[in-house]
Amino acid sequence: MYWANFLHIYQPPNQMPDILERIVNESYRKLFRGLLANPKAKLTLNINAGLTEQLDQYGYHDIIGNIKKLAERGQIEFTESAKYHPFMPLTPWEENERQIKLNHETNKFYFGKSYKPLGFFPPEMAYSRKVADLVSSLGYRWMVVDEIAYNGKTEQLSYDKAYPIKGLGNFKVFFRDRRVSNLIMSAVVRTGKSLLEAMGEEKNKNRYLLTAMDGETFGHHRPGLDTLLFEILSSPKFKKITLSEIAEHFKTQEIVDPVASTWASSEEDIKRGVQFLSWNDPENPIHAQQWEFTGFILKIVEKLDKEKPYYKIVRAKMDEALHSCQYWWASGKPWWSLEMIEGGAWRLLEVLHQIPNLPEKDLKRGQEFYQRIVLKAFEWQRTGYIRKLAGERGKAAKIPFKKRSLEAGKPEVYFAFVKTMDKEMKKAVKNKEFEKAILWRDAILKIENQDDIYDAVHATDLLRMSVPGGDLEKLMDKYKARYKKIRGGQPEQRG
Repeated sequence: MYWANFLHIYQPPNQMPDILERIVNESYRKLFRGLLANPKAKLTLNINAGLTEQLDQYGYHDIIGNIKKLAERGQIEFTESAKYHPFMPLTPWEENERQIKLNHETNKFYFGKSYKPLGFFPPEMAYSRKVADLVSSLGYRWMVVDEIAYNGKTEQLSYDKAYPIKGLGNFKVFFRDRRVSNLIMSAVVRTGKSLLEAMGEEKNKNRYLLTAMDGETFGHHRPGLDTLLFEILSSPKFKKITLSEIAEHFKTQEIVDPVASTWASSEEDIKRGVQFLSWNDPENPIHAQQWEFTGFILKIVEKLDKEKPYYKIVRAKMDEALHSCQYWWASGKPWWSLEMIEGGAWRLLEVLHQIPNLPEKDLKRGQEFYQRIVLKAFEWQRTGYIRKLAGERGKAAKIPFKKRSLEAGKPEVYFAFVKTMDKEMKKAVKNKEFEKAILWRDAILKIENQDDIYDAVHATDLLRMSVPGGDLEKLMDKYKARYKKIRGGQPEQRG
């Protein structure tokens, strides 16, 4: 099996220096030093140029140097992106194009001749046809998106071919394997052996595995997970390739017309036409004000005289103010941060403050936007509305899994999951993966005691990621056939 691993690293322009320091030491330094120590390892990397500048600004020149060295050795393939991580499907074409060119210029400055990206990473893997048209027109050869973009559903495509986009010639889209990517990110697997077990028969097929995740996952979000990454990268079970090399090894092609989506989109979101929910929820008045404020500022900046001495400062402020984090943290389903919402609105208002002789009415309107956004955010926080939103989002999960399964007349579902968790627990003990064993032990106890409604991520979702596709379904069918023969008596106990 070929493995094309993609990592994305980025920090918002208003990231606190102390937090950046933690991420640098917990993740970035370990990642790139580890790659240097494993000369046969390779991956495709996206580093938004806004982060590259921050690394330089705060003196982390060793990271920039190590990334450059890895690229020169052929271990890292760069992708292009948009410099300050805007949400491209909802950002004007001209702004997206500008940010892509800025990204290239900045990263080229720091990484030199080794910076020669062939492909493109849209922030948040946010795909729309507009984005594909722009990226293709700029001469890039491919872009990477989540597998749900294939047709709005997961586990629908075959990883033994390349996928040109309809109407764009040979411009291709590569699809991220969501299950395996999430399996690694969630730290349900902590060794290369358990990852191979979770892949089942797929690992023996002539196919490629395309995993994609945030680089900060390794060491920062998940302490110690960098060990797993380097174990896999050094494993002879995988032939390591870059994303650009996929088409070289898999010549069969299927022309596709991907659907608008992100790597966070669910099938239900796409069916409802709200696949950008976390950044632009039609029912979220904060989102509505944020995007109206953004559009208002952009129109003012577009009309400025580019020859004026203040223009470059204003334009740079505008570029930074487009970062996607402010919208994401205002979603409330479940992501929420007053600090990020206020900071995003303030950055937009700051753009106006840099423009000399701005009409009073424009400044006043900008201040009104800022106040409405911040006041609404505080209102949601103060009244408890934000907790209500989060609760409604997970309403189904508030019914214990055992009760849901048995009341729906599907005892086979309940027993299949519990039996499989028990099996995974014993396997983890045998492999001396004791953290993993504890996870499954506690999950079984919570489900049997019906305390699983308090979990942020349900154990059944983790289990679906960790076992080979179809295994749970086979076990459910087995139980279902058995229950048809049962007449009365006590429910079957877990064996």
